[in-house]
Amino acid sequence: MIHTSVDGAVATIELAREDKRNALDEEMVTALSAAFDEAREAGARAIVLTGRGPVFCAGADLSGPVYDRSFLDLLVATLRKIETTSVPVIAALNGSAFGAGLQLAMAADLRVLTPGATVGIPAAKIGVAVDEWTIRRLVSLVGAGTAAGILIGCDALRADQARTLGFANRIGDLAEAQHWAATIADLAPLTLQHYKLVLNGDGARDEPLPEHLSAMVRAWESEDLREGRTAREEKRSPHFTGS
Repeated sequence: MIHTSVDGAVATIELAREDKRNALDEEMVTALSAAFDEAREAGARAIVLTGRGPVFCAGADLSGPVYDRSFLDLLVATLRKIETTSVPVIAALNGSAFGAGLQLAMAADLRVLTPGATVGIPAAKIGVAVDEWTIRRLVSLVGAGTAAGILIGCDALRADQARTLGFANRIGDLAEAQHWAATIADLAPLTLQHYKLVLNGDGARDEPLPEHLSAMVRAWESEDLREGRTAREEKRSPHFTGS
């Protein structure tokens, strides 16, 4: 499910579940977290995160226990690990990234997207709600207006738009990302660690207001969430009521 290769000081971590479009389940997230630990312990000076096949990550595997709090806690902890890894992390989006896939890309420091990649968070289509870090980091990366369109309108962001907005640092393939990572791996580590700390201090990790947290919990405990899950299982459009 997770494959790691090393070339010099660069570790490349691949999401390797092509038959499921690299969708994340509990086993895969656990392995991903372990892969980051192992890469750092092995002395990697830069890490590239990518996916196998035509899709970077389709999000959480909705056929698994992704609605359980244990999975959410594990995913949030893994995103935090990627974000706080002491070396630069480049997300090389070999294809589209939705939901949790986009969250992985946002936890990285830099992003390289293939020309055909699109990203989005269609959580409102299934009745779930993303956490405050995701919303704030998205605003930090693409601006409030575009973030609102992605979250409220469930708009997808194309690679060319992402480059214009600065979400994508470069347009290119995995080889481009790995070459960039090799260049970065030769730079001063302590300088890069300082930059990471400051750049990630964008307020996304600030404690959410009680009413914000309550609103998110309400969505996760709602009848609408159950309706979204049932509708998916029955292969029909959901009928949300706001309850």
